[in-house]
Amino acid sequence: MAQINPSILSADFARLADEAEAVRGADWLHVDVMDNHFVPNLTLGVPVVESLARATDTPLDCHLMIEQPDRWAPQYVEAGAGSVTFHVEAAAAPVRLAREIRAKGARAAMALRPATPIEPYEDLLPELDMVLIMTVEPGFGGQAFLDIMLPKIRRTRQLFDKHGLDLWLQVDGGVAASTIELCAEAGADVFVAGSAVYGAEDPAEAVRALRARAEEASAGAWWACKH
Repeated sequence: MAQINPSILSADFARLADEAEAVRGADWLHVDVMDNHFVPNLTLGVPVVESLARATDTPLDCHLMIEQPDRWAPQYVEAGAGSVTFHVEAAAAPVRLAREIRAKGARAAMALRPATPIEPYEDLLPELDMVLIMTVEPGFGGQAFLDIMLPKIRRTRQLFDKHGLDLWLQVDGGVAASTIELCAEAGADVFVAGSAVYGAEDPAEAVRALRARAEEASAGAWWACKH
């Protein structure tokens, strides 16, 4: 089943509790954490995640676009995140970090920038619950989808199948009605959508519409037939 994770990067930061309520029915809330070092932008940190976790029943999917995730990621689990994604380019010890995130009770995920190939990290996959393929350069919302990432999504799904792994495959960046079907056909089943949801007149309806498009596209996809 396709999952839609609205990104609060596109929400009104002054009304986060209301914005979380506006997408009731979403599978997760995607929380982008940026430190102005790993990416050229600064967003929010542990205190805001703690507050947001208290304000909504929707589980939080924290995407850490930060340096030293080995040091900081466990704090986001303690703050209430149900899933924590670290960038493999920034992690000093990704296996140890993934195991620590899981040991604290959250799902562990690894993110890759557009230029980072999946193949060198094949042996890490059994330590994870999800892989995030960035379909834009991380750092800012509202960017155009990079369709050259579609083969990488496909190869990642093929690696899951090769090892018999039941991992989620998330895409983030430029996901909208015009691109979500392409991602679903290639192998993605978790979709981060920012402006496509929060820029809509009815964000909750936008979530439902995106999920329906993704599920229709994946129903007959090459990878779904194997599951």
